[in-house]
Amino acid sequence: MIAIIDYGAGNIFSVKNALDYLGAECRLTSDIKELEEADKLILPGVGAFPAAMDMLKKSGLVRAIKEQAEKKPLLGICLGMQLLFEKSYEFEECEGLGLIKGYVDRIDEPGLVIPHMGWNKLVYNHDCPLFEGLEESYVYFVHSYKAFCDDKDLYAYCEYGSRVSAVVGDGKFVFGTQFHPEKSGAAGLKMLENFAKM
Repeated sequence: MIAIIDYGAGNIFSVKNALDYLGAECRLTSDIKELEEADKLILPGVGAFPAAMDMLKKSGLVRAIKEQAEKKPLLGICLGMQLLFEKSYEFEECEGLGLIKGYVDRIDEPGLVIPHMGWNKLVYNHDCPLFEGLEESYVYFVHSYKAFCDDKDLYAYCEYGSRVSAVVGDGKFVFGTQFHPEKSGAAGLKMLENFAKM
């Protein structure tokens, strides 16, 4: 069973609809016991980093997420991916979950339209279980901030002025996508299917 973490800042229903379409057993939950019993976790997210971290802390889920991420697959989506990092500079410096080394900061290059919104081609940087069965892939982004991390943790990127971290991970159980796989057509559904099969 995949637990979709419901903490008040997620695009939870579109993710659940995509998993339902794939026939993957899933549940929306904020219950720590259900997170412990789940086989995998998805951390969605829309909105601002500090507000989302505040909601995670108030819900008491931070410790549970960190503990479960040490022993089962966790997928962060969009803001959920950004929350996996050590900190963000969105509005203010704010501590993240610290599951992947690096930080999040504003896309700040002259001439770019912000937010970065639309379809971009993924450039695969390292092998990743999410990419199984995929070749060329275009995926859908909506964001104004991007993650900065070590090359070894950057599984794929897209070009928007410069490299934008698109798929990241810790080399073990933690994965993140800056784009929305649930809104990225066949390629995004395939990645969710691959995650469900881990």
